[in-house]
Amino acid sequence: MNALVATNRNFKLAVRLLGLDSKLEKSLLIPFREIKVECTIPKDDGTLASFVGFRVQHDNARGPMKGGIRYHQEVDPDEVNALAQLMTWKTAVANIPYGGAKGGIGCNPGDLSVSELERLTRVFTQKIHDLIGIHTDVPAPDMGTGPQTMAWILDEYSKFHGYSPAVVTGKPIDLGGSLGRDAATGRGVLFATEALLNEYGKSISGQRFVIQGFGNVGSWAAQLISEQGGKIVAVSDITGAIKNKNGIHIPSLLKHAKEHKGVKGFHGGDPIDPKSILVEDCDILIPAALGGVINRENANEIKAKFIIEAANHPTDPEADEILSKKGVVILPDIYANSGGVTVSYFEWVQNIQGFLWDEEKVNTELKTYMTKGFKDVKEMCKAHNCDLRMGAFTLGVNRVARATVLRGWEA
Repeated sequence: MNALVATNRNFKLAVRLLGLDSKLEKSLLIPFREIKVECTIPKDDGTLASFVGFRVQHDNARGPMKGGIRYHQEVDPDEVNALAQLMTWKTAVANIPYGGAKGGIGCNPGDLSVSELERLTRVFTQKIHDLIGIHTDVPAPDMGTGPQTMAWILDEYSKFHGYSPAVVTGKPIDLGGSLGRDAATGRGVLFATEALLNEYGKSISGQRFVIQGFGNVGSWAAQLISEQGGKIVAVSDITGAIKNKNGIHIPSLLKHAKEHKGVKGFHGGDPIDPKSILVEDCDILIPAALGGVINRENANEIKAKFIIEAANHPTDPEADEILSKKGVVILPDIYANSGGVTVSYFEWVQNIQGFLWDEEKVNTELKTYMTKGFKDVKEMCKAHNCDLRMGAFTLGVNRVARATVLRGWEA
């Protein structure tokens, strides 16, 4: 099941639970604006190449729209729509003053040189500069983009509007990026996990974790969890998977993964089939890679008692039902991985203030937001007698609906 179908399904369930009328439901679903632009650049060999750039701006009832820009050859309009909508609910759950957006360029960044990527990014910015802005729509990095991409967007945008560091987040520190942004999603996963375990009278220390995905989010989560005394018994990434029932030594694994571009060949654990990673024996499973990895094929085999969704949309709705019958508690992506967008908000705030926070302040504020977020989700669960996923969705949808009505926008 693709992300759009699942997101719409969760949205509709939330609307029913909240008892919203059909006119309001319709106005909450329709995107505010969809932008599609042609980006033609000279390649390094002198030939011209054309690419399609787009931006879906879903909702701005609660503030400027926020969301990533991805460079990927298969940029599917439906998926982008789903991700823009998901950002609307995610920013509302996190209680930060944003709406949702998503965008990108249909290209394979691996096939382009750095100077071609720079030209492409600048042309794209020229085409959309009057449709994004500090108080309109604030892009961020996503698949295939990073701090350097944001630096080019900032520079190009500033040629039209004057120096505006707050127009994008995820920037290099030297251009107004925030300290702690790199670790933010992984650190948010730690705080979310702590909040959930606290509910059950447990702590991170002594729990056994399995982490699927060892990119930015997975590796930071692993590092921070092991520092808190959590035992990481298995890890996988695109190169392979390793297991050590006594706990993997994470600092050594980080060093190995950096040197060998992956976890494969690490000597502090036994190699296992990456396909079996999700069904390894553990207390807490953290999918931190792709969507749709937990499905009806493997849901019955999962041994974890808790699943923390660090990836976007890792659990299919069918798997959701199977797991909830088994009593597995799932902490949904819309809350669990919101640490990244929360620290993006802190970056934007610092840029507007023209005042840099130290890293301790960033991390303290993030913990406050994540802890309060969990409390808010739990209250919705109690009010509507539902699981954590629907608790988070009703919380997000309700906040956006209230803002929409208060602004007099409902149809």
